[in-house]
Amino acid sequence: MFDLSITKLLVLAVLAIVIFGPDQLPRIASQAGRTLRELRRLAQGATDELREGLGPDFADFDVTDLHPKNFVRKHLMDGFEDFTEPPDIPTADAEAVAPLPGGLAPGENPPYDSEAT
Repeated sequence: MFDLSITKLLVLAVLAIVIFGPDQLPRIASQAGRTLRELRRLAQGATDELREGLGPDFADFDVTDLHPKNFVRKHLMDGFEDFTEPPDIPTADAEAVAPLPGGLAPGENPPYDSEAT
């Protein structure tokens, strides 16, 4: 999600030691862990409350379906999974294709009038 590599994590650790100091770093890390656990608990509680409020008709409801990206993928792009590759369209030779009425045949240059400008 955040694309953190080993070098980025090491830089963040060095910055944390420089900014907060080695004596306060364990206390700050434990506070961050508690905050993260509390946020997860709140999110799970909200999800459970939403499912309970919707009732048994929505037992298979997934909260991630509410994310706009997933919503579009599920409801609007349904049936387009087979079109990941462009279809093979046969090409015709320029001589084999008849020109359209009033148009040009493929590969034919339009007439040029040097005095028209």
